[in-house]
Parts: sequence; structure tokens; C-alpha cells
Amino acid sequence: MENKIDYVKKSLQIEYLSTIWMTFEFIVGFYSGIKARSILLIAFGLDSFLEIISGSTLIWRLKKEFNKAPVKQIENAEKKSSLIVGSVLLLLSIYVITVSIFNLVTHQAADTSISGISIAIASVLLMPFFTFKKRSLGKNINSDALVEDGMCNITCAYMAGTVLLGAILTALFGLWWVDSIAALVLVYFIASEGLESLKNGLNKY
Repeated sequence: MENKIDYVKKSLQIEYLSTIWMTFEFIVGFYSGIKARSILLIAFGLDSFLEIISGSTLIWRLKKEFNKAPVKQIENAEKKSSLIVGSVLLLLSIYVITVSIFNLVTHQAADTSISGISIAIASVLLMPFFTFKKRSLGKNINSDALVEDGMCNITCAYMAGTVLLGAILTALFGLWWVDSIAALVLVYFIASEGLESLKNGLNKY
């Protein structure tokens, strides 16, 4: 029968894998967004970058637990991470809203991005796996942070679905406004995630 340290080790492995994927997702999503002039893909890429920050902090926290560090050190890291990530997510929401409205007013259209569509499909398929594993392992080691990180992954899947729908509609029908409208829908997920992170960070003080 596995003990808690075994579960912590497995948690570290899944978090490493998740963070590596998010790095790839950020590079492809952000580059595709810049190339296609798609605020939707840029926002998706930037959110992936924030997931890298969150994942890296959680890896640090899990390593502390694996090495049996004082609980107080782990709690302090979680507080600061939640507040930083939450604040940046809300700033990202403001950025997406501003640029999307500007694009709608000026009739700016995004180009088709095959790489953007591909990364969105991969994310829709992969994120539920990360969510299931992190929720299961989080419960086994009594880590709310790991469970919450898993919920961020399912939010990422919803965001990828929005990106996919927007990109496909733009590619098939050339509707100039779809990218901006879909980006505004994306703000709901980004802002919700940001508010939840802020609330978690403030509640721990």
C-alpha cells in the first residue's frame, strides 16, 4: 500500500508533466496569436504562461513537503502565489477586454491559424486527464492547492474549446468579429480563475 510520500512523488511527476505541456502551449499559442493577429490565441497563450508560474510554485511546495519542510513555509508560498497569479489574471482580463473592443470598433480580423487550432485540440483532449490525476492525488495528500490546480486545468480545457470554436469559425466563414467575441467569452474563464486565486490567497491571511 502506498504511503503519503509515494503520493507526493506522483504529484510532483504529474505537475512536472503539466508544466512542461503548459510551456509548449504558451510558446505555440502566443506565437500563433501574434502571427495571426488573434487576441483570442494571444490571451490563451498568456494564460498558459500564468499556469507555468502557478505550476512552478506548486512544484516548489510539493518538494518542500517531499523533503519534510515546515508547514508554515509551504503555507506562505501558497498565499503569495495565489495573490500574484490572481492579480495578473485580472490584469490579463482587462487587457483582453480593451483589445477586443478596439478590434470590434476598428473591424480588425484575425487570420487563420492551423497551429492555433492544433494546440487547442490537443489541450481539450489533455486537460481532463491532468484534472483527474491532480484531484485524485490532491485528496490523497490533503493538498487543496493541488486540487485547485486541477480545476485550473479544466478551466484551460474550456478556454481551449472557446479558442477552437473561434478559430474554426474564422477559418471556415471569415467572420471578422468572431475572434474578438470569442476572446470576450474567454475573459469569463480568466477573470473567474483570477478572482478565485485572489480569494484563496486573502482567506489564508
